[in-house]
Amino acid sequence: MSGKRSIFEEVSDASPKPAAQPGLIDAGKQGARGAIRIWLIVLFALVVVMIAVGGLTRLTDSGLSITEWRPLTGAIPPLTPEDWDREFGLYQQIDEWRIQNQWMTLADFKVIYWWEWGHRQLGRVIGLVWALGFFWFLIRRQIPTGWTGRLFFIGALGGVQGGIGWWMVSSGVTQGEGAVDVASYRLATHLGLAFVILGFIAWYVFLLGRQKRDLMQARRARETRQFSLSTGLMHFAFLQILIGALVAGIDAGRSYTDWPLMGGQVFPASALVLEPVWRNFFESPGLVQFIHRVTGYLLLIFGVIVWLKGRKSAHEKTRFAFNAVMSVLALQIVLGIVTVLYGAPWQIAIAHQVLAVALWVLILRARYLSAYPVATSIKGA
Repeated sequence: MSGKRSIFEEVSDASPKPAAQPGLIDAGKQGARGAIRIWLIVLFALVVVMIAVGGLTRLTDSGLSITEWRPLTGAIPPLTPEDWDREFGLYQQIDEWRIQNQWMTLADFKVIYWWEWGHRQLGRVIGLVWALGFFWFLIRRQIPTGWTGRLFFIGALGGVQGGIGWWMVSSGVTQGEGAVDVASYRLATHLGLAFVILGFIAWYVFLLGRQKRDLMQARRARETRQFSLSTGLMHFAFLQILIGALVAGIDAGRSYTDWPLMGGQVFPASALVLEPVWRNFFESPGLVQFIHRVTGYLLLIFGVIVWLKGRKSAHEKTRFAFNAVMSVLALQIVLGIVTVLYGAPWQIAIAHQVLAVALWVLILRARYLSAYPVATSIKGA
């Protein structure tokens, strides 16, 4: 039995209480967040290159040079003269060659073949990088809690993208149907999914850049109105990207090269010449370019509204993010006009597409910082 304790006993002599356990928010499995983030950044860079190469493949009319879909054996290019003769022979059977490319020699064919082969090969490389990274972290049990499904989802989207790529190409690999290009709506689907994949990767990179406890704290300071507006801008920009793909799919950017009018008119005379009427929204160069222009003007107006709200944010990094969005959006509008005035040469057209990638990511960044703002201390400021 313990003895009596003096009323004058020092508090420090008492039995110590159990120490508090900090970091309970992060008590779950954290995994290799930094390494996974680097892997995702590599994937992000590869997808950006893939979008650029895909755009150049379209601008050089190379997309139909490979008429078969061989996911595995297609990685091996023609190695002998007989192999090249076979590939060229297959190409000579489709409408694109019979209608517009009969002038081509084998040497000319090789140029467009290598563009398309490189495009497909890059897709295989992206798939391989994803698979190696995902299963490496999975086997080593280094994936943070709740992230396995997210990382697998990226790979699943990549697999779907490969199938959509062939679905797109098959619409132009025709005989006797008069098709010399892929269907524009299939091209828009293909490009749109590429931007979706890029968007998810970017979002995951943003999230993995901070610890879970930091994100939970930051979420309490979410600027709801700003987040909603940036979400709307994200969807609006995505719509414009899809319409831009329709423009590229039918070379509509080269149909009217004056601005702000189109052929001297506000509404182009050739906008509704096809029957039935719905075909004009996909196949009429005049109407598709007109829609792309008007959507661009509306996107700029809405972008200014979002920017005016974003620049009032209480957080410095968030304000900077919205300023960056507004700057690139304005530059993109100017570059779009220049693209039209010069008849969409490939150098300007590809710059217009790559800048769309930058704008897309900057909008996502501004949206992320609205949801998870980074507080700036008074001392730091």
